Amino acid sequence: VIDNSSAFRYNADVPLVVPEINAEVTKGKKLIANPNCTTAIGLMAIWPLHTLFGLKKMVMSTYQAASGAGQPGIDELMEGTRSVLNGERDVAENKVFSHPLPFNIIPHIDKFQDNGYTKEEMKVTWETRKICGFADDFPVSCTAVRIPTSRAHSESIIALFDKPVDIASARRALEEAPGVKLVDDPDNLKYPMPLTAAGQHDIEVGRL
Repeated sequence: VIDNSSAFRYNADVPLVVPEINAEVTKGKKLIANPNCTTAIGLMAIWPLHTLFGLKKMVMSTYQAASGAGQPGIDELMEGTRSVLNGERDVAENKVFSHPLPFNIIPHIDKFQDNGYTKEEMKVTWETRKICGFADDFPVSCTAVRIPTSRAHSESIIALFDKPVDIASARRALEEAPGVKLVDDPDNLKYPMPLTAAGQHDIEVGRL
């Protein structure tokens, strides 16, 4: 059974799996969990680099689409945008999100925790450690922001490694990594964007 909820993600006896990273932990298990979407797409990009250079610290900022709140989130964004553009309202209504999302960004996804991070942000920390087999105090920090796009989350990741990073080797590793599409040609205006990433199974990685 593959559980797509958060019910078992932090259960020590239930593997938390990104197949491209740690498929081996599923052997002999009848129940496995999959991670939060934010964690999964970030680790797909980081793991090939970790295997080469050894991740030491990760700081992530996310720019998450309305789809993270399901169809009601997309509907609220679309209907709210339409109401403002039509002149019906100066500011869109909000029921799904903590504030109106059209023409706005909201640095708040899920509930705030006692440490000042939101639960969405802490998911990245907790799940990165578990999936990658890192220590419980491995340094990971995330800031999660909701933005007014309909689909495809984006992330900016600052990663520090134990070994010096060779960019050519990093590019090659990402080009060869399953589930990853390297889109990194700024001279020709090619880089990851929700507009091009939406509808694909592979994640886009660029701006190395």
